[in-house]
Amino acid sequence: MNKPFIIGIAGGSGSGKTFFLKCFLEHFSDNEVCLISQDDYYIPVAHNMTKEENKLYNFDLPSTIDYEHFEDDINRLINGETIIKTEYTFNNPDAIPKVLEIKPAPILIVEGLFILHFKKLSASLDLKIFIEADDDIALQRRLKRDLLERGYSHDDAMYKWINHVVPAYKEYLLPYKNECDRIIVNNTHKAEDIICVTEEISKDLREKVLS
Repeated sequence: MNKPFIIGIAGGSGSGKTFFLKCFLEHFSDNEVCLISQDDYYIPVAHNMTKEENKLYNFDLPSTIDYEHFEDDINRLINGETIIKTEYTFNNPDAIPKVLEIKPAPILIVEGLFILHFKKLSASLDLKIFIEADDDIALQRRLKRDLLERGYSHDDAMYKWINHVVPAYKEYLLPYKNECDRIIVNNTHKAEDIICVTEEISKDLREKVLS
C-alpha cells in the first residue's frame, strides 16, 4: 500500500468541524478515506474526579492528550494496519463508548484542536484545513453541545469556555492559521453552504489521489 494522502483538519470548539467532516466524508466510500480523531486520545482522568474537580480541570491543553499513542496509531494507519480504539465519551456517564475499528485508506484524515501544535504531526500533513467561526456563533454551538450532549450546567460550560477553551484556541491553534492551505469560515447554518465547500475539495482530491 502506498503512503496515504494525509489531511489535517483543525478548528476551535464550536467551529463546526464535526459537521464539516460529516459532509466531507459523504463524498467518499469507506475504503477511500479513514478518520482518526485527537479527541479519542484524551488521557483518562475524569473517572477519579468529583463534579467540582471536573469543572476546574483543563482538558484544553496538549498535555491532556496521549500524544505517543495518537502518533503511534497514525503511523500504523500509514503503514497499512487497522487499529482498534475505544471512543472517548467526554466524561458523560450516560454515554456508552463505541469500539472504533479504523481501517487504512488512500486518504487519511487527522482532526483535532492540537494537530498543528504537535510539530512532527503537522509536518507530516499533505493538506492543512483550518475551520473557524465567529466567537458568538462558536459559543452558542458549544453551549448547545455541552448542555445537551455532555450534561454540563450552563455555569460550568461558561466557566470552561472563558477559562479553558478561548485561551487554548489563542495559544495552540490560532498561531498556525496562516500555515494552512485552506481557511474555511463556517458561520453558516445552511448545510448546502458547507456541502459545496466539501464537494470542491473532495473533487480536487479525487483527481489528485484516487484517479
